[in-house]
Amino acid sequence: MPFTFNNTTNPRSMQNEPIARPEERGRQEPTDVGDLARTTRTPLEAIFHRSMKIYFLGICGTAMGNTAVLMKQLGHDVCGSDSQFYSPISDLLKRHNIPTFEGFSAENLIRAEPDCVVVGNTVSRGNPEVEFLMEENAEMTSLPALLSDLLLKTRKNIVVTGTHGKTTTTTLAAFLLRKNGRFPGYLIGGIPKKLDSGVAAGISSDPFVIEGDEYDSAFFDKRSKFIHYRPNILCINNIEFDHADIFFDLRDVLRTFTHVTRLVPASGAIVINGDDANIARLPLATWTQTVRVGLGDTCDLQIRHFSENSQGSSFELYWRGQLWTRVSWSMVGLFNVRNAAMAALSAGLSIFPQNPTLLNLSALSQFQGVKKRQEVLFTDDDTVLIEDFGHHPTAIQQTLQSLRARYPQHRIVACFEPRSNTARSNCLQSDFENALMAADTIYLSPVYASNRLEQPLDTRQMAQKLTLCGREAMALSHNNDLLTLLKPPMNNTLVVFFSNGSFDGIPQKVRCELMNAPKEVVC
Repeated sequence: MPFTFNNTTNPRSMQNEPIARPEERGRQEPTDVGDLARTTRTPLEAIFHRSMKIYFLGICGTAMGNTAVLMKQLGHDVCGSDSQFYSPISDLLKRHNIPTFEGFSAENLIRAEPDCVVVGNTVSRGNPEVEFLMEENAEMTSLPALLSDLLLKTRKNIVVTGTHGKTTTTTLAAFLLRKNGRFPGYLIGGIPKKLDSGVAAGISSDPFVIEGDEYDSAFFDKRSKFIHYRPNILCINNIEFDHADIFFDLRDVLRTFTHVTRLVPASGAIVINGDDANIARLPLATWTQTVRVGLGDTCDLQIRHFSENSQGSSFELYWRGQLWTRVSWSMVGLFNVRNAAMAALSAGLSIFPQNPTLLNLSALSQFQGVKKRQEVLFTDDDTVLIEDFGHHPTAIQQTLQSLRARYPQHRIVACFEPRSNTARSNCLQSDFENALMAADTIYLSPVYASNRLEQPLDTRQMAQKLTLCGREAMALSHNNDLLTLLKPPMNNTLVVFFSNGSFDGIPQKVRCELMNAPKEVVC
């Protein structure tokens, strides 16, 4: 079974292959990602002259799934496996006819006969497929290493990092570059609503925008993913303690962010949140320029006149005292305004390093966000149903505060599924309690795979404390209990689901119940 690259397909021997722009081929600009992939010589096409069979072990992760789609668009035979499949990545894989194996088994690899095996960072020793690869002495690579060696080495990269807002900020930067007539590559950890997909190769002369996670790369490479990503522009949205399974404390998190700042060249830039106290603790990068974004007077790019209502929000951006743009858009929350400002400056510096305000920001009014980021699943005169990826106390609190400002007449019901490694443990339990206080009613789902944890989140204790603070709170035995608790009609009620997983499909089931209720619906 050919798991390793042979001499004719060794990617390292082909990295300097020349890349042709669309105009060199006498072709009009492409209209979508697929068209772009078919009509331009992208870096990945330069590397892989012939089709390869690429196997993604853990394919339903957002980055893994999006990269699998890109590989197929570039003409490769792609398949993969995962323990379970859930929306939106499962839908994406089906739409692109990518074969998948549900469950892990050595038989999957024997049947697939891949040339290359990409191991996701959720996969570890003991996995049947990993153990089979180890016994075969087969070559494995991580997704960050694959991207670094085969793509990012040839590009000027915008790497978007931070505890919160990476997906939205990455999407915004790619969106603005596209709207300014560029053909950036991008890899987004979600499904954007205003781009063709969550991934594109772009063309070699334009930036590649990538979401840079501080989580580790693979079970055999414990460095943060973003260490592989070769930043030219490094965007740091915010820094908080997260990923308690791999970091000891906030100091440990700051250490890995310090490391990634050292990878920025003198000709690049570091774009930071100028209002974040933890970012201010990072050592000053004297070898390159650092620019600040935020509300404070010392920020190079300043956010002014933010306001929010039921229709969205508005704000102004000032670059070193001069008005850059005024924006009214449908996005909610100051955190999304900050995401926009960080994205705008990062994108602007990537193509106009001397004057980033040459980037036209008028398209921000058209931006509609990313699926599962404050995504409205249903709305009518009485009820609003929202799905959100929030799984950290700060993100949950900011979203609830924004929803309160946008829907002041509604009772807010927060449904929280503790699913991420940090959310499942009790290390931030009091922070989650404080964050959820911003809701009127709180339903706490069972902790995902709690039997694997020494100190899991105590949802019953949380419910008791929230009740003592005047909230209606309940720790549930099963996610399906929500189908009884959220029966229509729900007058003047906003329900928001917080989870970085599927929530067992409960948000979609509740939406179906609401749509079938005898009332006029506006979806």
